Amino acid sequence: MTINVNDYPQLRQLCWNRPDGAVLDGQTALALYERNWRFVDQDAFTPREQELLDRLVADYGNGHLMVA
Repeated sequence: MTINVNDYPQLRQLCWNRPDGAVLDGQTALALYERNWRFVDQDAFTPREQELLDRLVADYGNGHLMVA
């Protein structure tokens, strides 16, 4: 799975230090969400981004989002 960070607003913010239009693999994207969850505005999640996160958790997180 490849993910263009520009398609997902919260992920784009987490990738502030990456080039515009960066493409991530699914495992890397999930790791970014998990490590930086405190910076994610959950109320600002679009339905599309929530679907992405749900899929990442199912595919790479064994059904669990590991956030502190």
